[in-house]
Amino acid sequence: MMFLVLSILCSVIVGVIFKITRKYNSNPTQIVTYNYVFALALCYFTFSPDLIEVDEKAPWNLYIAIGVLLPVVFLFLVASIKHMGIVKTDAAQRLSLFIPILAAWFIFKEEFNSYKVIGLVIGFLALLFILRKQSENVENKWIYPAVVLLGFGVIDILFKQIALYTTLPYTTSLFVVFCISLGVASLISIYEIGIKNVKLEPKNILFGALVGIFNFGNILFYLKAHKAFAENPSTVFAGMNMGVIILGSLVGLLFFKEKLSKINFAGIFLALISIILIVISQFN
Repeated sequence: MMFLVLSILCSVIVGVIFKITRKYNSNPTQIVTYNYVFALALCYFTFSPDLIEVDEKAPWNLYIAIGVLLPVVFLFLVASIKHMGIVKTDAAQRLSLFIPILAAWFIFKEEFNSYKVIGLVIGFLALLFILRKQSENVENKWIYPAVVLLGFGVIDILFKQIALYTTLPYTTSLFVVFCISLGVASLISIYEIGIKNVKLEPKNILFGALVGIFNFGNILFYLKAHKAFAENPSTVFAGMNMGVIILGSLVGLLFFKEKLSKINFAGIFLALISIILIVISQFN
């Protein structure tokens, strides 16, 4: 259970760091780039991936797709935290679980029971309620959390496809994906520096290091939690998603004084119910 708690903490802390960076006028692209530098280093020294095993038979189409999507969606996540807050962004990110579930239904023709169908319907309502703007808020940039939801959902599908490729250890594949993500993020940073005259600043290295450490910690402890609950993966699945929504909401409300309407609160409550029903559906 400790690994699960640590994974939840790391996930929420990443959002908190990005929220704090706003006060220092930091550059999110540079932070995301440095994040992958530190995450790569930690991945290498922790998992010791054997890159010699990575050959032309590896699922490069999946590696490249995830490697490109990760930094791009990460930047949308930063924008979502900036414009919509931690509470709504965390909820949108966790509700991204509906994308692979819908893919299983429509693409892979998986049989669905009533619990899962009801969970999906409630989850859709939850999303509408969470992203609903307050009446005094003339700007409701829902596009950012919407892209976060869709992006992480697609990434989840692709990661599950990589998990099916058992010739290479999952951690080696993860290292390759991080390498590609670093390359993509670096290209975006170079574009900003060369075309938009954005300056390289040391503070972005510090924030990038913190994001990289906790981003990697989230992945490491999540994998360890799955190993600890090998016979009951639904516990990790439910605990992670519900834990992030609850803790992210508490942090956003108590520390950053984010304003939510009653409809938004109802959406968060419905999101938790939806996740519970989807977990229950695994046992029926």
